[in-house]
Amino acid sequence: MKLTENQIRPVDLMVKQRIAALTDAGRMLSRCGEFVHVDCPACGQSSSNKKYEKNGMSYVECPDCQTFYVNPRPPEEVLEWFYKGSPNYAYWNEVIFPASEAARLERIFVPRVDRVLDLCNKYGISTNSLIEIGAGFGTFCGELKRRNIFSRVVAVEPTPDLAATCRGRSMEVIECPVERIQLRDDELFDVVVSFEVIEHLFNPKVFVANMARLLKPGGIILLVCPNGKGFDVETLGILSNTVDHEHLNYFNPQSLGGLLERSGLKVLEQSTPGKLDAELVRNKVLDGEFDVGDQPFLKRLLIDEWEKLGEGFQDYLVENGLSSNMWIVARKPSA
Repeated sequence: MKLTENQIRPVDLMVKQRIAALTDAGRMLSRCGEFVHVDCPACGQSSSNKKYEKNGMSYVECPDCQTFYVNPRPPEEVLEWFYKGSPNYAYWNEVIFPASEAARLERIFVPRVDRVLDLCNKYGISTNSLIEIGAGFGTFCGELKRRNIFSRVVAVEPTPDLAATCRGRSMEVIECPVERIQLRDDELFDVVVSFEVIEHLFNPKVFVANMARLLKPGGIILLVCPNGKGFDVETLGILSNTVDHEHLNYFNPQSLGGLLERSGLKVLEQSTPGKLDAELVRNKVLDGEFDVGDQPFLKRLLIDEWEKLGEGFQDYLVENGLSSNMWIVARKPSA
């Protein structure tokens, strides 16, 4: 059975989630007077082109690397305040994650663990220790621990409710941002992973540097985040649920790879293995939020011949780096 949006975001639970998200957006904007202007989070270009506005947030695009990003944006102290008191994250932790965990485990996290283990085997990486930055509900770390392959698995989760959930699952938890973690050389990790975190951050460059700081020489980093040039995001624009007040950075494979390389890492591989782009756009059409009446090709793909063409079209997006879900793997040079 293929992954569907309803499996991971049950429609009967999402009405209250949208209310919580709107509450969060209001909280964020209540401190807009503290927002600051930044350069491109990928390449540092100081100039930018206006892209659009949504929910009071301004989005601009870098003319050099085509990363788009929120500018001006909430600084780190506002973001820390925001996430610690977020009703949206509390609702996900208390309602949506528990209700959808079985599907998420089978369709998302088991394949993620399989992929990480395959990467370790492919690149000759020791399976002594792994740290996940932004562990959320703890599903990835829990599945990895269940395999009993890594000797040590650590979950980093600065949001208090989520950190408590991870602890309740008998995990080793660090409840602070990655920037504040201090390790001795003999405590460094073989693998550092982060799923859907970097897009939320004020300064991705500092985040990548701190991920690398926790990594043994020769170890690997895995980053997963939205692809700003993916089908869902580019087609729907401000209608995409990926474009929201929490996501500040929308990298693409080239720009994120460039950021990692400039941070002293060697990019080993990139992919866009997402499975939901076509369905996400189709659902917007079916809900009356996005009109393809003047786009006969999209109408044929997503509506008229969906059963025949939909799965093959999604496969095409994946194979050509056009899905809105992006993976990148990089190695820290050996000393």
